[in-house]
Amino acid sequence: MAEQQQHFDSIIIGAGQGGIPLAKDLAGAGEKVAIVEQEHVGGSCVNYGCTPTKTLIASAHAAHAAREAGEYGVDVPDVHVDMRRVKQRRDEIVLTSRENNVQGLENSAVKLVRGSASFLGQKTLQIAAADGSTHTLTADRIIINTGTTPRVPDLAGLEGIDFLNYKTIQNLTHVPEHLIVLGGGYIGLEFGQMFRRFGSNVTLVQHSDQLLTREDEDVADEMKQMLENDGIRVMLSAQPRQVSKQDEGITLTVKAKDGTEEKISGSHLLVAIGVKANTDGLTLANAGIETDKKGNIKTDKHLRTNVEGVYAIGDVKGGPQFTHISYDDYRILRDSFLHDRHRSTDERPIPYCVFTEPQLGRVGLTEQEAHAQKLPYKVAKIPMSKVARGIETGNTQGFMKVLVNQETEEILGAAILAAEGGELMTALQIAMMGKLSYKQLKEGVFAHPTYLEALNNLFTKMDSSDG
Repeated sequence: MAEQQQHFDSIIIGAGQGGIPLAKDLAGAGEKVAIVEQEHVGGSCVNYGCTPTKTLIASAHAAHAAREAGEYGVDVPDVHVDMRRVKQRRDEIVLTSRENNVQGLENSAVKLVRGSASFLGQKTLQIAAADGSTHTLTADRIIINTGTTPRVPDLAGLEGIDFLNYKTIQNLTHVPEHLIVLGGGYIGLEFGQMFRRFGSNVTLVQHSDQLLTREDEDVADEMKQMLENDGIRVMLSAQPRQVSKQDEGITLTVKAKDGTEEKISGSHLLVAIGVKANTDGLTLANAGIETDKKGNIKTDKHLRTNVEGVYAIGDVKGGPQFTHISYDDYRILRDSFLHDRHRSTDERPIPYCVFTEPQLGRVGLTEQEAHAQKLPYKVAKIPMSKVARGIETGNTQGFMKVLVNQETEEILGAAILAAEGGELMTALQIAMMGKLSYKQLKEGVFAHPTYLEALNNLFTKMDSSDG
């Protein structure tokens, strides 16, 4: 069969949360648009990231709440976690989200192309379909949106172990007896606490001297204490040296900071040390597209690669790897392509939330960053054990911490390690967007008793510490 070739105004490689709305908007503006997807429409968020993991976390929360119900005067005997039903609920929600994304594309003028894309030249792609056939697509503009894949460490013996990553662990239909987690970032923490609450023994191994290495030390220390309160063993400054099979499980050899070694026996190993750009099959060299030392596609602040007319959005370009950042990448290109507005990545905040319990909501500068930039700042901090809503609900772990500029009195950043920390952080972000002073929030009339009402006391405490 002769190879087919089609030309488009725009081709988007990867049907993720930035690529789908961009394709629909461009097509709605009259462009001829194709979006290429080799696996599942919806990208990581829908299929193995935000949607499924937060669904699993909700099940873990239910199990934990049932076990702790006695503290509230409610007896729930014989709590049992059925992982098959937990997974079934997750799968149903994922499938619904995925099908909604597919339906949205089918209802638009976008051509959905199933297959894997590779560059033959700067504006030419070869598409390999699952049935082995290939065809060629060309475009005036190409946007790369292929996301990331789990990173695998150079660890002796790992190649002989059936280890888990953040995708495959979601397929488990039973609760691991002892889950060993490599990595103290947000993926490792969320899955570690999740499976501890499902009933697993959990050991978390972190190579550095604190969890969440980009956070302030007090935030990381509180997070560690939180996890240990749940019964998780947290090992810091621990270097994995070797892993091997042992009966039905594995043995991980870890070297401590003092040079001593310990062998940890577990039933399952989760490797959660980060991700790498999903570019292996793209043959970027054929188009001359540059990557950095980590393999991320290089872009400028307007998301342009070094090749004219080729762009990259979402996780594949490195930097903050969150769904809301990918979605904002879409808006940057939409405004540039369709509305002659040229906003850049330099102009946006980077909020995020770690969905442990309690949550860590973060926005703006850390105290370390404010100090490094030599900004005139001061800090207000209040433990959740002093917040009325926290006491009433039994959610007393964590604290609220906010940095403000001493001169402008505007908020520089916040770390909210608290129940609904993500929502509280978002309220502070809105205040930052509106350039409100912390004194306006201190005098705000907020409903009682809410978590947000604690801002009154938080910022009163900041003023009382002046001078």
